[in-house]
Amino acid sequence: MAKYLFRLQYTQAGLEGTIREGFAAREAFFRQRVISVGGRTEAAYWAAGEDDVFIIVDLPDLATATGLSLALARTGAFRVNTTALLTAEDMDNGVARSPSYRAPGE
Repeated sequence: MAKYLFRLQYTQAGLEGTIREGFAAREAFFRQRVISVGGRTEAAYWAAGEDDVFIIVDLPDLATATGLSLALARTGAFRVNTTALLTAEDMDNGVARSPSYRAPGE
């Protein structure tokens, strides 16, 4: 499975709905949705800053991550940014597959 970071920014309606239902209840709901697509939630945190919620999940593949991201965004309750998280092994494999490349003008 691959790890993904979901960064959410509440809309006004999304924040109000979360306050009404409760933050713990919404986290539990999200965790169940991740399980329903074959994944696992590693961590969920709220933050004070540009992003309101940070969630790290293990998902079977990129298509599943895309589907989850779209499901979140379609509600209109969040602006969603999804980032694939890479291990050192992933980075080393990427280096091994890097083609030669030159900067413009060189």
